[in-house]
Amino acid sequence: MTRIHVPIHLRWADLDAYNHVNNVEVVRLLEEARVRAFWLTEPGGGDADPGLALIDASAGAATLTMIARQEIEYLLPISYGRQPLDVQVWLGRLGGSSFEACYEVRSPAGAEPQALYARASTTIVLVDAASGRPRRISDEERAEWSALLEEPAALGRRG
Repeated sequence: MTRIHVPIHLRWADLDAYNHVNNVEVVRLLEEARVRAFWLTEPGGGDADPGLALIDASAGAATLTMIARQEIEYLLPISYGRQPLDVQVWLGRLGGSSFEACYEVRSPAGAEPQALYARASTTIVLVDAASGRPRRISDEERAEWSALLEEPAALGRRG
């Protein structure tokens, strides 16, 4: 399967004193794209493509998620625009009880050339809601989620 393209509109409030999207707001944009791409938030699945709803996040769900790690590489400042950004989301790794969501934040779809503003990855741990302990990715989940696997986000070196 290819990357999931999630259109995310900017808000004027996302800008900071330097007239570009603040780094904290970029984290929120990534969260919004991840939830739209992978989370099921309504019982019965009315809010997500059933083939993409990885996590049932509706009230009373048996599984919770926790962010274990987040890494963002800021490449270009993001200016305000009326067209939605093209946030591309995919899975870069499936672990025992965690997975890595990867992202590229790009200028609006159809823009030529399309600018790459940021790359990021988030490690998400599945947690059993009853026990509060990490739970394994089931064989069924692993088989379904493997269709979303690509190479992890190509983040630059640190330091």
